[in-house]
Amino acid sequence: MATLFHLALPCVSINKTKIFYKEVLGAEIGRSSVKWADINLFGHQITFTECGPFKFDSKSYNFNGDILPSFHFGVILKEDGWNKVLERLKSQNAPILSQVKFLENKTGEHRSFFVKDPNDFTVEFKCFTELSDIFNG
Repeated sequence: MATLFHLALPCVSINKTKIFYKEVLGAEIGRSSVKWADINLFGHQITFTECGPFKFDSKSYNFNGDILPSFHFGVILKEDGWNKVLERLKSQNAPILSQVKFLENKTGEHRSFFVKDPNDFTVEFKCFTELSDIFNG
């Protein structure tokens, strides 16, 4: 069994959150109730719990000239899966915050795009040129 990742996050609206992850991203909704839901995001479990308004005070940072939010999460996909998710989002006119190539011609070269969910979380999708470079460089 491959190791799976779990992340628990607060949310403002469990219904809007479930709609975004299922309808927009194509993720599966797992166990859920009126105030929480497990989301299967490419085999990883994200548990959202409705708690009302919340605020994370996180600053952005500069990475090779690109401004990135210091608080974000996401998945690493192979190129074909990455392209499918990107095309899915574009076909639904989902706002893509940015699409960038990082570390071009260097170890760890990868492409990323970022979207916001209904809770104002930034979700990143990465695709490495060489999958073996995920932790190298």
